[in-house]
Amino acid sequence: MRTFRSISAFLAAAALSIACRGDRPQTSFNGTNALAYAKTQLDFGPRVPNSPAAQRAGDWIVAQMKTRADTVIEQKWDHVTVKGDTLHLRNILARINPAAAQRVLYVTHWDTRPVSDQARDPAQRNAPMPGANDGASGVALFIALGDALKKTPANVGVDLLFVDGEDYGDFGAMKDVLIGSTYFAAHQPSPDYKPLYAVLWDMIGDKDLDIYQEPNSLQRAPEVVSLVWNQAQALGYSRYFINSPSNQGVTDDHIPLLDAGIRAIDVIDFDYPPHHTPDDTFDKLSAHSLQVVGDVATGLLTSK
Repeated sequence: MRTFRSISAFLAAAALSIACRGDRPQTSFNGTNALAYAKTQLDFGPRVPNSPAAQRAGDWIVAQMKTRADTVIEQKWDHVTVKGDTLHLRNILARINPAAAQRVLYVTHWDTRPVSDQARDPAQRNAPMPGANDGASGVALFIALGDALKKTPANVGVDLLFVDGEDYGDFGAMKDVLIGSTYFAAHQPSPDYKPLYAVLWDMIGDKDLDIYQEPNSLQRAPEVVSLVWNQAQALGYSRYFINSPSNQGVTDDHIPLLDAGIRAIDVIDFDYPPHHTPDDTFDKLSAHSLQVVGDVATGLLTSK
């Protein structure tokens, strides 16, 4: 089992390598393709647990990752909500080079919220939201990342985790939310599973991209925040990855992972007016934003 000291040494060496590169590196990530993968998800409709759209979308993610990863694992379980409803959920774990001892965990959620509770019009608040940025963008990032890693192999083992049930319930009461990440934290791939670090990628396709450092991440895994923001700086993306804390901490899928001892951070553009509204639609996404974030996500895994 690797100690935290060895993980810290790895992160320090990676950060030094990033900081020492003079010219701007390029990656094999394709933001235009990522945007198309987001569109495919939106064409399924809202991916609310138990819906036909969720079934189709989940099957599609599995099929896509089977052509890009070495191993695809589906974690399936039932979750009973506080109202007594039974949700049939599944996490999808795509593993690249599963035998590698040193691993990095990337996380995104693939479900969409069943209500648009922040809609301005009260008549729209019970409608499911489309989930273009809040859902589809992270999935699109991972599928396009799978393409990139076929061209430029990672220097570590990579686990791409698509979690279900993140956005279902009540964040105020913390009921029926973060379901998939909580399940994964309690059902990890092996008893000795300990990735070097984990990054949650959430709401990263907004045309107006401004990603500040999330306070819970800064407090609990600051070395991982530094690693990611140094990578962005090396790529010339400091105007998008802003070296300053956001105004508020975000309760997101990195929290159950942190609580389970995984050094996890949240990369999220939380300043997104269509959040949890019917306006979270395809036109709010940008291939350029996906390219920026995709370059950072790819560079972290492939930089020498």
